[in-house]
Amino acid sequence: MSAMDFSLPPARPVALDDDVEAAVFPGGPSAQMERMLHDLARMYQERNDALADASRAHYEAVLRLSLAAEFKDDDTGEHVLRIGFLAERVASLMGERPGFAQLLRKAAPMHDIGKIGIPDSVLKKPGPLTPEERQVMNRHAEIGARILGNSRVPLFRMAADIAGHHHERYDGRGYPHGLAGEEIPLSARIVSVVDFLDALLMDRVYRAAMPVPQVQAMIEAEVGRAFDPRVGRTVLVHFDELLALRQRLILEGLTVAQLIDHVHREPLSREDLWPARRTQWN
Repeated sequence: MSAMDFSLPPARPVALDDDVEAAVFPGGPSAQMERMLHDLARMYQERNDALADASRAHYEAVLRLSLAAEFKDDDTGEHVLRIGFLAERVASLMGERPGFAQLLRKAAPMHDIGKIGIPDSVLKKPGPLTPEERQVMNRHAEIGARILGNSRVPLFRMAADIAGHHHERYDGRGYPHGLAGEEIPLSARIVSVVDFLDALLMDRVYRAAMPVPQVQAMIEAEVGRAFDPRVGRTVLVHFDELLALRQRLILEGLTVAQLIDHVHREPLSREDLWPARRTQWN
C-alpha cells in the first residue's frame, strides 16, 4: 500500500469533562477570551502612549533647535512661534484639508532651522550684506532641509520641504534651486508669504518694523512674482483677520510648551496626513 492509498479515519470531537474545562478555561471560554482581549487592548494603549511620548520628545527637541536658530536672529523667538498659526489659518482660508493645515502649523516653525549654521557676523550684521555674505546667508535653506530631510515622519518631511523651499519664488528667481510655480511645495508657498508678512512687521537688528499699509502694498506687489497668486490673494483678502490673529498671539505670549501641547491635542487621521513621499533632501 502506498502513502497515496493510506487514509485516516474521520476525526472525532474530544469532549472535556467539567473539571478539565474549568482548569483550561477558568470562568469558562468566554471569560478567558474577554481577559485576552482586555490584555491586548491594554498593551495596545501602552504602545500608543509610548509612541506619543517619543513623538512629543522628538518634535520638542527639533522645535527647540529651531528656536535656538531663531534666537540668533530674533531675541524673543516669537516669530518662529507665530508662523505656524498664521500658516495654518491661511491654509484653512484657502480651503485646504484640516489635516494639512494642522500639519503645516506644526512644521512651519522649523522653517529657519538652518540659521543655526550661519555665523553671527552675517546673521546679525546691522547693515546690508555683501554678495559674499548673501551667499553664506542663503545656505540656511539647504542646511535646514538637510537637518530635517532624512526622516520618514510626514511632519518632518513637510518641515524639510518648507525649510528648503520657502525662499523659492513663484517666478523661478528664488533660491536654492530656482523652482517655479507649483514645482514649489504648497506648504513652502504658504510659509513664504506669512514669513514675509510677520518679519516685516517686526523690529530687526538691521531695520525697524514697517507700517502695516506698506507691508500690505509690498505683498500685493509680489503676487505672481515672489508669491503664489492664490496664496497672496488669500492673505490680502483676509489681511485684517491675519493681523488680528497675529496681535492675539503677541498679547497671549505664546510659549514653546503651548505650541507643543497643540501638536498632541489633535490626532490626525492617516488620510489627513501629508502624502508620504521622499524628498530631494533624503
